[in-house]
Amino acid sequence: MPSALTVVRRRAKALHRNLRGAAMAARALASTEHPLLAHIIPVRRCNLSCTYCNEFDDFSKPVPTEEMFRRIDKLGTLGTAVITISGGEPLLHPDLDDIVGRIRSNGMIAGLITNGYFLVPERIKRLNRAGLEWLQISIDNVNPDAVSKKSLKVLDKKLENLAEHAEFHVNINSVVGGGISNPQDALTIGKRAIELGFSSTVGIIHDGSGQLQPLGGEERRIYHEMKSMEKRSFTRINAFQDNIAQGLPNEWRCRAGARYLYICEDGLVHYCSQQRGYPGVPLATYTRDDMHREYLTEKSCAPHCTVSCVHQVSIFDGWRAPQHPSSTPAPSTENELVQIK
Repeated sequence: MPSALTVVRRRAKALHRNLRGAAMAARALASTEHPLLAHIIPVRRCNLSCTYCNEFDDFSKPVPTEEMFRRIDKLGTLGTAVITISGGEPLLHPDLDDIVGRIRSNGMIAGLITNGYFLVPERIKRLNRAGLEWLQISIDNVNPDAVSKKSLKVLDKKLENLAEHAEFHVNINSVVGGGISNPQDALTIGKRAIELGFSSTVGIIHDGSGQLQPLGGEERRIYHEMKSMEKRSFTRINAFQDNIAQGLPNEWRCRAGARYLYICEDGLVHYCSQQRGYPGVPLATYTRDDMHREYLTEKSCAPHCTVSCVHQVSIFDGWRAPQHPSSTPAPSTENELVQIK
């Protein structure tokens, strides 16, 4: 159980975070001239090798800290509201606490996506001191298997550590869909998250290009039961998944490259983790003109996209500024991760 002091700090930080979030939401509706969310990668290397994941390697060195600072400062000058640190496994970066602190010093909300393996009490306390505001762990199954080692059996002690020590918000995301052998596991994981005082969400696992994976009958049942457990908030705007669960496309305006930016370890701006290479422009030279172009550019991968964070930020602008197909040829994709077709 957390100490009384931890509970007080957690509640105070939650109130402050919610007030800032409401102000940022109001600003997002009032102006389209700034990114709402950026994912930034401090290290591509990961300590795991989940078979469905295309976002890691086992050899990359961490991005130099000073370079990370420059990228964060540039995102600050663009008016970015939230930065999420992702990977790879971001806790492998030796100066992650300083990176979190740099985000906060620029006035942005700081989040972290991790596999949770390194969350011992002292590491959690360091994240508290750094000013981390929210953290997400995706847990794929109850017991590890050939597809994923991100299992409740392995991570439950880490979750207990978070419940006792974390002063930041914790969300546990479970998944259904391709490659997950037992969809019932999602319910077990979600109930355990709620028991520990965390929020719980469910995602539909994407294929190697972030695209549609329709659910079977039992998977759809589990998905809808999980959805009923989610608390309502603007970060849970994921009704688009209802169509995905049925194998149906979504009609929406993807604002990637403008309201959402994905910054890879090389410092390039991409639409998202699944469309690396587009637009492929260095963040250091990325301008509001680039953002305006991408804001108005229709993405042909959008109808079957499963990337939740892009859907969530794009909803702020779903009612305005119709998009048009790109007027410039797509870059060569011979060596790129994904081709947009």
